Amino acid sequence: MKKSLLAFGVLSSFAGLAHAQSSVTLYGIIDEGLNYTNNVGGHNLFALSSGDVQGSRWGLKGTEDLGGGLSALFQLEAGFNVNNGKLGPEDQQFGRQAFVGVSSTTFGTLTLGRQYDSLVDYLAPLTVNGNWGGAMFSHPYDNDNTDNTFRINNAIKYTSIDYSGFTFGGAYAFSNSSSFAVNRAQSIGAQYTRGPLSVAAAYLNVDSPNEGSAGAVANLGASGTDGSWSAARQRVFGAGVNYTIAAATLGLVYTNTNLSQPTGTLYANLMPSPIYGAASSIKFNNVEASLKYQFTPAFFVGGMYTYTRATFDGSSGSSGKSQYHQFGLMADYNLSKRTDVYVQGTYVLVGGASDVAGTGLEFAGNPDSADRSSTNRQVMARVAIRHQF
Repeated sequence: MKKSLLAFGVLSSFAGLAHAQSSVTLYGIIDEGLNYTNNVGGHNLFALSSGDVQGSRWGLKGTEDLGGGLSALFQLEAGFNVNNGKLGPEDQQFGRQAFVGVSSTTFGTLTLGRQYDSLVDYLAPLTVNGNWGGAMFSHPYDNDNTDNTFRINNAIKYTSIDYSGFTFGGAYAFSNSSSFAVNRAQSIGAQYTRGPLSVAAAYLNVDSPNEGSAGAVANLGASGTDGSWSAARQRVFGAGVNYTIAAATLGLVYTNTNLSQPTGTLYANLMPSPIYGAASSIKFNNVEASLKYQFTPAFFVGGMYTYTRATFDGSSGSSGKSQYHQFGLMADYNLSKRTDVYVQGTYVLVGGASDVAGTGLEFAGNPDSADRSSTNRQVMARVAIRHQF
């Protein structure tokens, strides 16, 4: 009897030790609200919308201590639409994230699977849309992916440890086809945070995105979204800075997007007229300035302005440009540690677009709206509740 009790005690100790050395966490976000958009097909639109500031999601993540400063880790994250229960990004079971890897306290972390690119990891947190504002504040058509319109599949990603506030990393996503250079992606980025200052820079390159279902960037627009960029090549680079003074945080971000020989759903929406011929390139230059003021730990107000210059070059030798001016305001109040309510609004104005008539670049369109405006301006507003678990 004593031996049995002793054996039971030893086994219990080992079980407790194993439990202490590994963990699995269930988490999630539900973001739901009412949106108003004017001038959609000539009418005002009122609609319930899910996941505007943060995509509604649930997920599992865990770690296991392997000893010697090494840990195994994984994360599975599924997006969903609160209004109809459908799956989130690209109609996939774990469309937001799905990866497994190894982490070292000395050398950093190596992960494999469906993951965020370096623009999302390092630069997006300094933008309004990638931090506190969400999709309504993203740059036109989320052309630089700082709102995480797409993830990269088949990716090997490295993330460094924190070197006194400096972190860096990169990712390579395979095409997973015999056409090695078709639909593959590379990205690299870095961020430095010290006291009130945060600085970041990042670069992303995708060769033939959306070509083939097995590649690095595939199935864009599968959920009916307007984020279906396809091109022979997509390159994005940018840099940004945030600085906090007392309760105020100031932000400035620049990004540049270059789409060579664009095609696909979004291109078709932008270029409905054949008079310009096929596009040889579409380029976006985005400059974003922002201010967030934390009145109390539970309440903040933020504002932003983004200037975007879009340039279209046609195969017929024609070219044109337009300028997007986007203004946004948001107020957020925490009812508890896990639940908050917020209200936000944006105004988009397109100017200087007389030379691109017929391309679609002359029409305003909030990045989060159901459709473009039929004129050069559009207003959008939202009131919502968000719960985290």
